[in-house]
Amino acid sequence: MDRNAGSFVAMRRLSGGSSCHDPSPNTYAEVVAGSTAWIGRGFSCVCAQRRDSDQRISFDLSPAQECCLQRLQNRIEVPYDGSNGEHQEALKTLWHVSFPGTELLGLVSDQWKEMGWQGKDPSTDFRGGGFISLENLLYFAKNYTKSFQELLCKQNGDRALWEYPFAVAGVNITFMLIQMLDLQAAKPRSLIGSVFLNLLLENDRAFDILYCITFKLMDHKWLEMHANYMDFNAVIKSTRRQLERELLLEDIQRIEDMPSYRFLDR
Repeated sequence: MDRNAGSFVAMRRLSGGSSCHDPSPNTYAEVVAGSTAWIGRGFSCVCAQRRDSDQRISFDLSPAQECCLQRLQNRIEVPYDGSNGEHQEALKTLWHVSFPGTELLGLVSDQWKEMGWQGKDPSTDFRGGGFISLENLLYFAKNYTKSFQELLCKQNGDRALWEYPFAVAGVNITFMLIQMLDLQAAKPRSLIGSVFLNLLLENDRAFDILYCITFKLMDHKWLEMHANYMDFNAVIKSTRRQLERELLLEDIQRIEDMPSYRFLDR
């Protein structure tokens, strides 16, 4: 994971113009970039800190848990490769499920800014999350379409003038979850990580579903806190704390048992 990748972008909502589902090349939301990075680098203080107690805890895994963890780690280790045909097709699919009926002009195009990428080429924004962050976005778009479109188009609530960029926020959520669950370790070093592996054993798509829960919960916190782009780290911290509390509830046997799962809508 590249903790130093990226810089912040904020997207100003413009009244009028094209709808979210018709991103005309001439009507993009205004995008502002700066050096106060919360994309990727800003998470070093949010996700990567590890308590001393975490270093002393080690949870043994069953063979089935080891297999589940290894499969997920194999996905995490794959970097996004802009020259890889499979990766290119996945990116095109993300466009088509996000903006059905709107022609994509190219893998490098100003159109991508409408989705909340930092520039014309989305591949440069995957450094912090790898290919799995694209897989997460695709899973969200295909399996919880209504919630995905609500967040993409910022349809709910009293939105800020300067909003978080949807796609780059999604990459950061992948990064945050990998850090929170310590998924690059050989075995869990925290109770949170151990609990999650049980959920992963029950459903091998638990990480993707948790991603969808987290994205929707993050947006809920964003609205609740009346946040703007400078508050993004505070919102992520609040989201992480909520996830940790929910994962430790005694009655969580499946990822769908998490209370925040209720925010998702297909």
